[in-house]
Amino acid sequence: MKTFKKLSLIFSVFLITFFGEIAVNLACGGEIDPYDYYISYFHNNIEGDEYSPFAYNQMVYLNSETDIESEPDINSREWAKYLNVKKEDVLKVMYKTDSATDVKLVNFDGNLSQLPDSLQQNSFMQALSKRKEPLKYYLFAKSCEPLANVDFSLWDPKPRDTTAMGSKAKEALKLTEAEKDDFLKLRYAYQAERMFHFAGYHAESKSTYDKYIKTSKVNSAAKGWALALYAGSTRRLGNPEESAFLFSKVFASNPERRVQAYKNYYYNSTPVNGALKYAKTNNEKANIWAINGFGNSESGIESLNKVYQYEPKSQLNGTLLVREVNKLEQSLIEANDIAKIGYNYYFSDNGNPKYKDSLKTVNLKYLNEIRNFAVKLATEKKYPQPELGTLTAAYLSWMENKDFLASNYLAILKPDKLPERLRDQYRITDLLIKAKNIKKGNPFNENDLLSTLKWLDEKRFAENKNQQNGQYYYDDQADKRFSRTTRNFYQQILAPAYLNMGDTAKAALAMVKGDLTYKTLKENSLFQNMSYQSIAFWQKNLSPKSMQGLAVYKTKATGNDVTGLLASALNQLKNDDFYELYGTTYLRTHQYDKAVQMFAKVSANYKYFSPENWYGAESESKLYANPFIETINDFPKKYVTAKASVTKKAFAAEMLRLQKLTVSDKKNAALYYYKMANAVYQTGYFGNSWFLISYDWSSYDNSNPAKYVYDGDYKKAQTAKAWYLKARALSTNADFKAKCTFMLAKCLQKQIIMNANPLSFYYYDKTDIKWKNFIKANYNNPYLKELRFSYGKTPFYAVAAGECSYLGDFIKPKTQ
Repeated sequence: MKTFKKLSLIFSVFLITFFGEIAVNLACGGEIDPYDYYISYFHNNIEGDEYSPFAYNQMVYLNSETDIESEPDINSREWAKYLNVKKEDVLKVMYKTDSATDVKLVNFDGNLSQLPDSLQQNSFMQALSKRKEPLKYYLFAKSCEPLANVDFSLWDPKPRDTTAMGSKAKEALKLTEAEKDDFLKLRYAYQAERMFHFAGYHAESKSTYDKYIKTSKVNSAAKGWALALYAGSTRRLGNPEESAFLFSKVFASNPERRVQAYKNYYYNSTPVNGALKYAKTNNEKANIWAINGFGNSESGIESLNKVYQYEPKSQLNGTLLVREVNKLEQSLIEANDIAKIGYNYYFSDNGNPKYKDSLKTVNLKYLNEIRNFAVKLATEKKYPQPELGTLTAAYLSWMENKDFLASNYLAILKPDKLPERLRDQYRITDLLIKAKNIKKGNPFNENDLLSTLKWLDEKRFAENKNQQNGQYYYDDQADKRFSRTTRNFYQQILAPAYLNMGDTAKAALAMVKGDLTYKTLKENSLFQNMSYQSIAFWQKNLSPKSMQGLAVYKTKATGNDVTGLLASALNQLKNDDFYELYGTTYLRTHQYDKAVQMFAKVSANYKYFSPENWYGAESESKLYANPFIETINDFPKKYVTAKASVTKKAFAAEMLRLQKLTVSDKKNAALYYYKMANAVYQTGYFGNSWFLISYDWSSYDNSNPAKYVYDGDYKKAQTAKAWYLKARALSTNADFKAKCTFMLAKCLQKQIIMNANPLSFYYYDKTDIKWKNFIKANYNNPYLKELRFSYGKTPFYAVAAGECSYLGDFIKPKTQ
């Protein structure tokens, strides 16, 4: 029976948390942005866009799946030069026609009148109509397209017609041998190789390349495309190491096929030394080492050193160096608690401190290795932009908290003579060094930062000219570097600094400023323009004093200082959300007269927050509160209909009325205190009206310690307990006193729960000290004992004992 009682207690208390309402409402940020999951101020495109798809990104295989060059553009340009026509006209015909037009083009015999009017004036088609040999090739290439470009579908997989492709390959070979024009001869050979390759005739595909393409003197991207097919056939014929080497050559020669070549290099699963066996030149060796560096999410110092050894002038050096700095950022820059990004927003990192310290030591050692390389890059001046090395050394020194050394490195540079991207990174690094005193919480003159902050604003506004509508996508987020830098500075450095100085209001301003990426806002609602980190900060951390400070700051938006810059961001936004939150902070502190004043400033048609009802029918999509109803059991929560609901505004007014009555009608003060106690009890985590003081509810709430100003009520029912005590003390009615005592027992239970270890209950670890303390504390709940022995004969006692399993189990004698 004793075990049963323990289990009953667990289920009556924790079943609510873990199974009853897994998550009624949780303000969350959706999927993790693969371009924004760690703090970064060192832009990954400092050295240009040549290798931008291979920038560091541990969340996805590639930073971008899109090559920096377009194959259609390159091919169209070659044809335009060959025929002396407009590139755009070639592009339109070859790559941008619809299926109906394609049918006409397949049967085109040179008679322009067959074509739509839009193509009759097309310079490419006009040239083909006059030159039979290019037209002949064009028609042949069109006949190959349906065989090569088979759309794959899991529902209707269509195998390639290998017989037809083999026939086309042989036809292409004959045309290659007969063709005198080198431009067309190369392309016929490419079609032959491609058809053989897709048909699975890899030996024939390779021989075609060796005989006709490798020896061609035409300077064309098609030779790289052909080499990629050759590399693929080499792998199919059992030589993955040579295949990897060949793909590294395509990687180097054809930027429009670089991503594909990179992937195919790794599909071979060969060690770096396997590919290096076939490399003859320093350039070939450097490219192999670079690919291995791009594919390495751990320390890549070896690749960095090898590329510099073989090709010190190559841009690969700068790209790899920046990549290594970005890795160190992820490892060493810690997100501040008030604005964590990624999964850390939901789950705190409670890893082994010793392991963390050990890992940090390893990363700092690696940082020094990278900085030494950067200094070498700067001093030897073999690399075309040695300034990158100096700038990198400065930034790494800032990361290591060696500000004096960082400043010395920056002093070497002349920012006005730097290329634009290096100059931008110089300004960012300079800002970070100047802001170090801010981060430490030391006194600082914030206006020294004003010009740089204004510059950052213009940079991020330029990145965000078009506001997105509807669902949020990450397609263009890779290029929003200044947006992330600006947000990180405001939210990771400036806001925490203000918070450390005791200015929570200004910290809140900085959080908002960090989020406003657009110069003008389409939707100027407060919370619709905030990130979930900022929303959480505002909704959880702000007090009436903070809101008073914000109201004052709102009046300073015209000032030409940092305060004005921050306040102007807030003034872009509507006041409804502001005053609704203002009123809520007064609800949390039970200043109902002031809450009423704030809610009076909210628009009459404002829709107060009602959480989603995840388990209700479509007609019951929302949950509605009435904190003034009485309940014996906390679970299931007793929600009401929309008509019977009580808004924050109505709640404040009624609580103010009851407060006044406790003074003006002392005869019934006990009843008023009891009603107020019930109401604030229902606004707790365990009540039906939690959303009158909180903006989210999660099953994890009760497993986290109290940290916010309202957690005393939300998690511990402290005010409810105080008012139940007052109500009981002022009454002489035994049944009423029984009600108060029962609720006091429940209030105390909430504090007992906060001292528990939820994992102990989940796994029933009876050796856990918190398990034992929890059981002991509940058995010794003084209010339960008082209820049983002092009010055991009241009508309420009989009702409560029958309805509440928690009470029923624990007020019975232990011998039963």
